[in-house]
Amino acid sequence: MTLARTFSLVSRGGKNYALNRPFCVSFEVTKRCNARCHHCHLHGVKDDKVASPQEFGEMSRQLNPVVAQISGGEPLLRKDVEDIIRAVRRPDRAPVIVLTTNGVLLSKDKLNSLMSAGVDSISLSLDYPDERHDAFRQVKGLFSRISSLMTELNGTASDVITVSCVLQRDNFRDAVKIAHLAREWGICANFSTYTWLRTQNKEYMIDDQHLPEFKETIDQLIQHKKEYKNIRTSEYVFRNMIEYFEKGEMDHCRAGERFLVVNPDATLSPCGLIITEYQTLKEVQDEFCPTNTCGLCYTSIRANTEKPLSVLVKDNLQSRT
Repeated sequence: MTLARTFSLVSRGGKNYALNRPFCVSFEVTKRCNARCHHCHLHGVKDDKVASPQEFGEMSRQLNPVVAQISGGEPLLRKDVEDIIRAVRRPDRAPVIVLTTNGVLLSKDKLNSLMSAGVDSISLSLDYPDERHDAFRQVKGLFSRISSLMTELNGTASDVITVSCVLQRDNFRDAVKIAHLAREWGICANFSTYTWLRTQNKEYMIDDQHLPEFKETIDQLIQHKKEYKNIRTSEYVFRNMIEYFEKGEMDHCRAGERFLVVNPDATLSPCGLIITEYQTLKEVQDEFCPTNTCGLCYTSIRANTEKPLSVLVKDNLQSRT
């Protein structure tokens, strides 16, 4: 990363913190998806209307995030996804561009094409360290496809691809195995927590019965992070995951202030779980934020943007050492 871009990111972060503007904006460029994940509600959903790459680029200029997440649905289903990336990208300036994908359409050639368009990082979903991932995502052969891609890349994507795992009752015992698998592949792992808001299914929440074992797993992940340095999730976030599952919620949500969603039609939602059609950030902050009492998720975008300033600075410094 160039010195000019690093300065731009630090400057943008400081301004957005001071002005109460989002650090991260998720551009959900489509609701369509080619998987049927058990923890998601978007399979079978079709887009009524989608914005053009230029409209997404204009929204990015207006919102000025530090991080722009290109997501969905499955963003690689959009044939113009690279045009969207180029429209959002600003050479040597913020934002950092992260694309989230289930990996069905990801290949070495596609990865190179996305990076050429301006992607800085790929967040690749992985729920299990084996073929159970196929059943959970309902895509036959998906784990094998991901594993083969990692073998083909042979560690050359260490700074680009991160496997991202949503921890829930059925898979948290495999979290350390996923971290080790990511290490074998020469990449990093990131972890977040399940929310029942997408599907109204509370069976995947980690209850009191399983919390002691979950706490042990979190301790093991923190130790793995210290020893191998291939986990991006901070200790602060890991500890908050325990609190989230203990209480069933996390108070003081800052949706619309620290993070925001741009819908497929370029209208705005405070988050991906509360869908609205606001036209401007001011509308979100004037009409939604003052009455927001929701605390029923602790997703990665929320966890990483709501950190206290001292933790935010510390975690970002550690990620660069």
